[in-house]
Amino acid sequence: MTLEGVYTALVTPMTADGAVDEKALRRTVDMQVEAGVAGLVPVGTTGESPTLDGDECREVIRVVVEQARGRVPIIAGAGSNSTAEAIHYAREAKEVGASATLQVAPYYNKPTSAGFIGHFRAIADAVDLPIVVYNIASRTGKNIDNPTMLELAGHRNITAVKEASGDIGQIMELISKKPPAFSVLSGDDNLVFPIMALGGTGVISVASNLVPGPMVRFVSAALKGDWNAARKLHYELLPLFKVLFIETNPIPIKAAMAMKGLMVESYRLPMCAMAPRNREQLQAALKELKIL
Repeated sequence: MTLEGVYTALVTPMTADGAVDEKALRRTVDMQVEAGVAGLVPVGTTGESPTLDGDECREVIRVVVEQARGRVPIIAGAGSNSTAEAIHYAREAKEVGASATLQVAPYYNKPTSAGFIGHFRAIADAVDLPIVVYNIASRTGKNIDNPTMLELAGHRNITAVKEASGDIGQIMELISKKPPAFSVLSGDDNLVFPIMALGGTGVISVASNLVPGPMVRFVSAALKGDWNAARKLHYELLPLFKVLFIETNPIPIKAAMAMKGLMVESYRLPMCAMAPRNREQLQAALKELKIL
């Protein structure tokens, strides 16, 4: 499963009382597909998977698959720091029609290289779906180094990585040594341009929740090798990329989408509403960018 383009790390819309808002979720899926994204990634970190229970995660994935109606692939968040639990979630994702799973590096328990390899291979062996490995040490506490990632890339079901290490040197080396069929996707919107210039093939994006069309144009230009157009779009979008991370994701993106009238602004603790000063900064930036 070769991946290229924009894959939106979907927010999970919620009602004012904190329930999953299925109607808003379905509208979001349609907006994304109609804008031309390459795929959708429900119940990742941006989808607040840590505070959704297992049944809710399964239902969100099911709704996204149903609403997408085969128009784009669905890469379902199904990770855990327990290998047995990740296998269970991956099986459930497959049962409801996901095309692939996103498997985050086990968090908190900080595995060794052998532990990472054992974890991801066990999932890949147990569930016959492509896996996108998610490397984000800032959240998990442990980086997946390149020798480990390259060994994982040899498994037929481990087909891509969402790279959010923030280490351009590491990402560059990985791209230079990876198998041809293994895809490297940026996990940071603000690093899409350099990662794609080095040979990456797209992004799993937070910003595309709000501006899917511009993100598709940006990444499409890079895929075509039109670096002048891609660079221009990168700098046009960069203020948005920055302001969407003035507080912990997904707080700013959900606030921005609520400001745009796309959903109610609602979170589950420990995620909470933005600080007033940051909210003002976000709103001012969105107005400056003509998003509001």
